[in-house]
Amino acid sequence: MDSMTKGPLPRYRQILEGEAEARYLLTKRTTVDVDLKQDAESLWQVHDSVTSEEEPTGKTSLLDLKVELSKRMLKDCTFCERVCHVDRSSGHAGHCGVLEPMVSSEFLHMGEEPELIPSHTIFLSGCTFDCVYCQNHDISTNPLSGMAIPPELLSRRIEQMASVNGNALRPARAHARSVNVNWVGGDPTSSLPFILETLSKCETNLPQIWNSNMYLTEQAMRLLDGVVDVYLTDFKYGNDGCAKRLSNVDGYMSAIKRNHLLARSQAEMIVRHLVLPSHIECCTRPGLTWIAENLERVKVNVMGQYRPAHKAGRFDEISCPLSMSEYRTAIEIARGLGLDLCD
Repeated sequence: MDSMTKGPLPRYRQILEGEAEARYLLTKRTTVDVDLKQDAESLWQVHDSVTSEEEPTGKTSLLDLKVELSKRMLKDCTFCERVCHVDRSSGHAGHCGVLEPMVSSEFLHMGEEPELIPSHTIFLSGCTFDCVYCQNHDISTNPLSGMAIPPELLSRRIEQMASVNGNALRPARAHARSVNVNWVGGDPTSSLPFILETLSKCETNLPQIWNSNMYLTEQAMRLLDGVVDVYLTDFKYGNDGCAKRLSNVDGYMSAIKRNHLLARSQAEMIVRHLVLPSHIECCTRPGLTWIAENLERVKVNVMGQYRPAHKAGRFDEISCPLSMSEYRTAIEIARGLGLDLCD
């Protein structure tokens, strides 16, 4: 785990200053003594026994081991908590519908949290949730939208963004050095093998942002360990009932709590909570309270930009925009809990 005594995101800032290496590079340089043709159980045993801080012991990089394990998981898909157990490598889609990962768009994004901009944001189609109010429903509900980009080509795009846009922007903006790679969707979970393979072909020292609903399995979280520098997470609900009704997910709270704790033990974190109309007491208050009581030194973004989109009109309580009074109440709750809010 990082030393996190300097407040939120100290290691992220060190990477931007050239004083530290992105985690995926450390994992890439860590080598292990393993034959990638071994059975999955043996590969997992090696994976879980090594850290990126250890001396090299073999010829296979830890990142390549993660790539291989992720490809094995494609044959019995268990990346998200829906655990569909389909063989996606043979053309069978699970709930998310993702087969070949499709990049819907990728660009230098100026609309993320101030700490993270400009952000090379890569939008991947498909999602593990079915949020009735999804503002990106055009890509989350259509896993075939976008373009299939080979990992080799996308890795070159990442290198180009780092060398051209990053340097060009630095003199113009006080925080322009906050260049990173931001994996998002939809949700990036279904495309984890593609992401890992892309990073295995990169060499640029850019922090990796995992921008996700965090409905991953513990096994998928193990693959992300040593790769992600900042988890940019959604903590959407404060109970399982609302999660089931509005996003069609089961066991939301147990999965989200577990994964936030795992993510915080692995890397730095910014937690997002989108305030929904009429959900202050059932979702906002309990969600923010759990964050305050369980996650130390994280930034929290209480988001007030909800608007009814997609199928939200079918649900009376979220069929209208968030009122200013409800948003003010959410901010008061967050401040009363002592949370470190994003600007």
